[in-house]
Amino acid sequence: MPRKSTYPTTADHSHQCLQYLRRCGGSAGLCTINFSLSVIQTLVNQKLVKINNTGAGFFVELEDAK
Repeated sequence: MPRKSTYPTTADHSHQCLQYLRRCGGSAGLCTINFSLSVIQTLVNQKLVKINNTGAGFFVELEDAK
């Protein structure tokens, strides 16, 4: 029987997505991110990331924490 984890986990992978963006320097191409669109939409709704169209593609960028 598997053990129950004592560490809190989230149902979605939004935390991992934020960590990935931080490691990438704060932005990454939308086509290169391997997270689902619902995870990205959740982060946009929480105003943690924004989507920018640079003309060469869409980029997911971390919001400035001011």
